Amino acid sequence: MSDSFSSSDSVRHARPLKHVQHAVFDDPLELEYGGRLPRLTVTYETYGRLNQRRDNAILLCHALSGDSHVAQHDERDDPGWWDLAVGPGKSIDTDRYFVVCPNVLGGCRGTTGPNSTNPRTDRPYGAEFPVITVGDIVRVQKLLMDRLGIERLLAVVGASLGGHMVLDWATRFPDQVAGAVAIATSPRPTSQALAFDIVGRNAILRDPHYCGGQYYGNGPGPAVGLALARMLGHITYLSREAMTQKFDASRLEPQEVQTLFEARFNVGSYLAYQGDRFVERFDANSYLRLTMAMDLFDLGDSPAKVAKALCASRCRWLVVSFSTDWLFPPFQSQEIVRALLTADKPVSYCSVTTDCGHDAFLLPNELAVYGGITSAFLDNLHTDSREPVSADAATIAEAADGENHGPTSIYRHHRLDYDSILRLVPPGASVLDLGCGTGGLLTRLRDNGHYRLVGVELDERAILTSVRRGLDVVQMDLNRGLEDFSDGQFDCVILSQTLQAVTDVKRVLADVLRVGRQGIVSFPNLAYSRWREELAEHGRAPQVEATEGFHWYDTPNVRFFSIADFEQLCAQENIRIDQRIAVNTESNRIVFENPNLAADVAVFSVSRSGSARQKAVWGA
Repeated sequence: MSDSFSSSDSVRHARPLKHVQHAVFDDPLELEYGGRLPRLTVTYETYGRLNQRRDNAILLCHALSGDSHVAQHDERDDPGWWDLAVGPGKSIDTDRYFVVCPNVLGGCRGTTGPNSTNPRTDRPYGAEFPVITVGDIVRVQKLLMDRLGIERLLAVVGASLGGHMVLDWATRFPDQVAGAVAIATSPRPTSQALAFDIVGRNAILRDPHYCGGQYYGNGPGPAVGLALARMLGHITYLSREAMTQKFDASRLEPQEVQTLFEARFNVGSYLAYQGDRFVERFDANSYLRLTMAMDLFDLGDSPAKVAKALCASRCRWLVVSFSTDWLFPPFQSQEIVRALLTADKPVSYCSVTTDCGHDAFLLPNELAVYGGITSAFLDNLHTDSREPVSADAATIAEAADGENHGPTSIYRHHRLDYDSILRLVPPGASVLDLGCGTGGLLTRLRDNGHYRLVGVELDERAILTSVRRGLDVVQMDLNRGLEDFSDGQFDCVILSQTLQAVTDVKRVLADVLRVGRQGIVSFPNLAYSRWREELAEHGRAPQVEATEGFHWYDTPNVRFFSIADFEQLCAQENIRIDQRIAVNTESNRIVFENPNLAADVAVFSVSRSGSARQKAVWGA
């Protein structure tokens, strides 16, 4: 088949799995919706080795159509569904971690499901297989972990339906999970997502060969209905951009495929091919039960309910979404992140820019970002016997005060303003760093003993580096406000070298002083005499830092202002200036006389005028 037919399904097959293992549980399982399974078999595969402390185990939860075969075990083995991310030296490094991937309850690749024998009737369950939930699936996975002697998981990792399992694991068994990685998932499916699943299930149920669910050994089975359900599903896994790239240039040039479905257009032949292939390896009854389990998953229809559902977790969190995913759009991942922030849980979040849609987590296009963030997160959970930092990682994770603060920063060298900021942060204070960049300031604060540190950053590459440093960083656009954070949630909120890139300055400053008891703001002082001379005498816009600063035509900064301008704004907005430090970074000194002309950087500690909160907290 041509490349236009390639998909996340391309490597999957129905051949026997060469390295599969089985666990049998003789005790009955009572299900959440009232059904009962008298006996269970769980099919699973493992990668890597469980260490002596049994603390390096990672549970991988597969998506709707996945199975236990996540990766190749050796060169003679068939490819797995996530080979690009799982294996020696990969994002989930099987040289370091013991990876377990079970086929889910209700699946069709060995774990008890509709195609398993019902001991009561001695024939396949078929439609008699009871309704199951994500919670039922997770409880069966917990039985397997107990059987393997794993009391606490280093991490649970999953995407899509697997992400729902991650959310359930972290809240159902909070003491058994150190880290949770939820990718391309949601607190519950949207009504649009439900609608697609409903149509897919009806296509199966109304297929004349469904035979009431007992089609095993009784003709072709509901092949047409299942293929149609999969075709519909594939539309939701892609994005408009991906479909345009794949099919627009050859819209009227369909691939030659043997199919009963319409194949006049290229996209039609693609969908027909995917539907026909899916029928070869998947069971229609499993599709019915697993889509229903996903659709029944519901943490709540309001931020308060989602926060209440997630507050039981005790792990660190990584949440990843994809910009063009319209099955589980980024706003749903942001709902999870908002709930975790409200509950004051440690979380990092990134919405990865991609054209690949929901399937992006199965494709190599953005692996460097989402795979890199996942790897960094896992590495910082595994604090014992860590490997030395590689040369590449060491290059990326430079010394804390020798790096750029973020894409809006004017500084590429030693951050002298950091020294002033650190003097203004009270000992042991909790800190929110807005525009934290690659985490240099947060790293120094952590080294100084600060316990609760959170960064906000927009650039995904900077987030990757921050997570590599073991920091909690959330992707967020400051111009949209800080509604995700509660009043007075932090002792100190820092806005370092970022204010000049903010469009709604008053709103951001108001949020800084709502979320933090103290605000620390630093910025380049445009009134600095040398920069004024550059404009006045040479008629050239200053680069702010002459050797490596941004030019007027490529700067992300939307405004420049002076110390006097900022002080005037504070007076207008009833903001109290508690302390001001003016710095000349060229001469490496603090400026006391005529700072508006002699300093190129200003650092202010501010609070709400007339507020006694600082005195109460720090005895000022």
